[in-house]
Amino acid sequence: MEKRVMITGMGTINPLGNDVKTFWNNLTQGKSGIKKIKRLDLTDMKSIVAGVITGFSPEDILSKKEIKRNTDFILYALWAAEQAMKDSGLDIEKENPNRLGIITGSGIGGIKDIEEQHTILLAKGPLRISPFLIVKMIADMVPGKLSMKYGFKGTNYSIASACASSTHAMIEAFHNIKFGVADIVMTGGSEAPITPIGLGGFNALNALSKQYNDEPEKSSRPFEKNRDGFVVAEGAAIFIFEEYEHAKKRGAHIYAEVMGAGSTADAFHETAPAPRAEGGRRAMEEAVRESKISLEDIGYINAHGTATRLNDKNETEAIKDMFGDHAKKLAISSIKSMIGHTLGASGAVASVASIMAINTGIIPPTINYDEPDPECDLYYVPNKAIERKVDYTLTNSFGFGGHNGVLLIGKFR
Repeated sequence: MEKRVMITGMGTINPLGNDVKTFWNNLTQGKSGIKKIKRLDLTDMKSIVAGVITGFSPEDILSKKEIKRNTDFILYALWAAEQAMKDSGLDIEKENPNRLGIITGSGIGGIKDIEEQHTILLAKGPLRISPFLIVKMIADMVPGKLSMKYGFKGTNYSIASACASSTHAMIEAFHNIKFGVADIVMTGGSEAPITPIGLGGFNALNALSKQYNDEPEKSSRPFEKNRDGFVVAEGAAIFIFEEYEHAKKRGAHIYAEVMGAGSTADAFHETAPAPRAEGGRRAMEEAVRESKISLEDIGYINAHGTATRLNDKNETEAIKDMFGDHAKKLAISSIKSMIGHTLGASGAVASVASIMAINTGIIPPTINYDEPDPECDLYYVPNKAIERKVDYTLTNSFGFGGHNGVLLIGKFR
């Protein structure tokens, strides 16, 4: 018998805040967390802005020794997970640890440590490489470290599917509970890509915004006519997914219900979406089909919305192809306009916003929407948040390599 899957805890750290409340307040006020990068040598970089985390103090939850043995993308996940655990009210002593799983996603893992240790290799030789390199760089160390901290002994792994990584992790978590593999799965994703190679690699692809280097807060412009690329960002979001009867029995607060998911491949190109984002459209269709609701029930799409020429145009076309006349009635927004693109963590961070939209009746805006693009002709909640009752949302994630992941989250009933 299929189980219902609830969201009973969540936490985040991203350029707009180091907890859910701060993030949501800044998001709905249309603030930008995008800044000129100060911690890197920006010589010959065409894009020099990013969504940067500020005010982060891992000492609040970890010892100096533990901090040294970890790296940024792991620390961000640990920080967000601590929030999610406290928020959920879980008492691990009362749980069967074998029924508690962890599935997370990261697109590039510990890229900073690979860079740093490669420099040491070239300058000083292999004997000077840090013994912590491997356990810092591999993406699966996030669920590994979280299991050690909280005693979750069930299913445990990480997913890498570029910008769809955390969404695919959440899809796996959803299905693990739905089909009875686990009672609870901690899930989400984390990313720390603001490094010389991370920034330089995307610069080399000409994928990043570069015309607003002197006005960083204006650089991410999803669906807007003058958009010129995405803005790289760092961050994490972690959730507690929980089987409904289990959550009800322990009196857990339920934020929302995960109702459907879709996962497809474009089979088209390394970086460009398929024409009319047909792979993304099929993922949305799968999510709606699994949820058993009608298209007209969906009120908000938290778009992938990267602010690249091709993504925004094709995502718009996919929504119109799928929803027909209802597409014009949808509220659509991209929070990347305010925080930038957190790559593998983007689906998880966006899902925090989707859940909060359901719970508050407020839909966050797409800022920097100054001049409409005739090819992007839907309602993108321009510049200011709106109040609108939302019962069901779609959160889209489309990654390099043609990986598509979509979650349908609904109001708990």
